[in-house]
Amino acid sequence: MAEAVLRADGLTRHYRVGRGLFRDHATVKALDGVSFALAPGRTLAVVGESGCGKSTLARQLTLIEPPTAGALQIDGVDAARADAATLKALRRRVQMVFQNPYASLNPRKTIAAALAEPLAINTALTAAERREAVLQMVERVGLRPEHAQRYPHMFSGGQRQRIAIARAMMLGPAAVVADEPTSALDVSIQAQILNLFMDLQEATGTAYVFISHNLAVVEHVAHEVMVMYFGAAVEQGPKAQVLGAPLHPYTQALLGAVPVLRPADRRPRIALAGEMPSPLAPPAGCAFHTRCPSVQPRCRHEVPMLREVGGRRVACHVVAG
Repeated sequence: MAEAVLRADGLTRHYRVGRGLFRDHATVKALDGVSFALAPGRTLAVVGESGCGKSTLARQLTLIEPPTAGALQIDGVDAARADAATLKALRRRVQMVFQNPYASLNPRKTIAAALAEPLAINTALTAAERREAVLQMVERVGLRPEHAQRYPHMFSGGQRQRIAIARAMMLGPAAVVADEPTSALDVSIQAQILNLFMDLQEATGTAYVFISHNLAVVEHVAHEVMVMYFGAAVEQGPKAQVLGAPLHPYTQALLGAVPVLRPADRRPRIALAGEMPSPLAPPAGCAFHTRCPSVQPRCRHEVPMLREVGGRRVACHVVAG
């Protein structure tokens, strides 16, 4: 197997939060010890409810924020301990596609200017070479050459997301982090954007970290799946194992809530009690025990560790293996 382009080892991000004038600060564990390795040409899908730590993970992988603890290697270089010059070089290797393409594009710049800007900052290409690279990328993402001289407001949502993908790919990154890149689009356009992601991956060998709530989307694009809850991974492994035969009660509940057309494809629905706990007052033991239908006494005081079970890693006391 090829060397990993992204490798996280116990990646952690904590925040200190004020709670009032006469109260001590609290620590919010937004990301708590996430580990994975991502090889070229592979897609890791990260799923979970809002507030589970997916977007915090995206900010760590794209070097927007430094980790509190743990290691993050990009092309074998530890980004968590790199100096400013090394970080600048590493940022070229990991790019991001945001959820809202319109908000991520400068409304005052033409598409050509937006796509050429990363090249002007990070490469020694001449203006003519940058223009040629921009036109090639515009065509690669399914737009016409004349689109390069237009502004973001002149495009549909799907076209704007194509432009956002083009900008992320301009520097030839080793990995792209896509944070809910299709959730703001119509269903028919979602399929086109997903196919574009897959075509670009096949052509370039770029690795993807694909963050999504939509498990149907995940099943379409992912090679590996990581299910997150309360800042930590509760189940991760190959897509066929995690989505085909989920073991963790939380993964089972997520898959049971997915609507399907054929009755034969329906999974048992698992009702979860209440909502995710407050990050300011995390529960003892397993963070999921306050909602888990299979909770056992040890779950209330003992934190489960990820362990190998049935071809994937699971953090659950209830799962035998």
